[in-house]
This record gives sequence, structure tokens and C-alpha cells, in this order.
Amino acid sequence: MPTYVAFLRAVNVGGRWVKMAELRDALQDNGFRDVESYIQSGNLRLTSAMRSAARVERAVEEVLREGWKLEVPTMVRTPAELRSLGTALAGLDTPLPGQPRRYVSFFKDEPTDGAVRALHAWDREHERVRVLGREAVMWLNLPAHEAKLTNARLERLGGALATTRDVKVVDELVQRWGG
Repeated sequence: MPTYVAFLRAVNVGGRWVKMAELRDALQDNGFRDVESYIQSGNLRLTSAMRSAARVERAVEEVLREGWKLEVPTMVRTPAELRSLGTALAGLDTPLPGQPRRYVSFFKDEPTDGAVRALHAWDREHERVRVLGREAVMWLNLPAHEAKLTNARLERLGGALATTRDVKVVDELVQRWGG
């Protein structure tokens, strides 16, 4: 059965609490196998007889809707896509001086060419972004809570729902689940 990596948007923040152990059990009860989670921000590895990442997204969203009464957009990637992202991240030059914090946003849908241009045009003194397919890499030379490039703004500019992770988390997931 194919393996997938799922990124849940906005769980365990703002009153949208989902215990990962309970979610793992619910996913197992709904046909997924080998379900693992990493930290509480909604990172899952699972196998499924489904052959489409889009079907897996819908199925995970349905489990959350039924079990927790939450609408949780889910972004699914294959281990190969995660591994490829890890390789791309390792090769990126930093567009800001010093040691900026890096974040990766996973879009539900690939941004259009116009959205990519809008994101690449983002030019704040301490903030930069670069789109890599269905992901965007953000560099911040200020605390994330002070940044103008929030997840909501990234979604507006990118024209698609997104969920964001610190690059350290992504690097760990590449090591654990990138195949």
C-alpha cells in the first residue's frame, strides 16, 4: 500500500484541539494503516489502499469532521515529494543576511504563475519567500509573530490554503518519513 505524509492546518491552536493518539486510532479505524504522528502540530505518516493523494486528503478531512466536528484542510505529500523538498531546501541560498529563521508552507493546490510572481515580489526588509512547486519557503529575520508575511497573507497571495512548519520540523520529517 502507498505511504503518504499529511500536514494538518491549524490543529492544536485556538481551541481546535486534536489529540494525536486519538487521531491515530480514528484513522486506523477508518482504513488507514501504520499511522504515526510527529509533534502536536498535525504531522502524520500513514499508508492507505487509496492511490490518490487528493483522496487521502479528503478521507483524513472527513475523519476530523466526523470525529472532532472540525474542518481541517489537509495537505498530503508522498515520501518521494518530501525527500525532494528536503534536497531542494538543502540547496537554497539564503536571501537575507545573518541566520534568518526558515519556514516551509505546504499549499493545498499549486499556486498559479501569477500567484508565484506575487509571492516572489514580496520584498520586506526582514522577509522573503520563494515558491517551489506546491511549497513556499519563507525566510524571516524577525520573530514570526512580528512578520507581515503570515500564513493568512501567504494563502491570499498564493491563492490556496496552506499550513506552515519550521524548517527544523520539515528536516526531521524528511529524515523520518522521506523514504
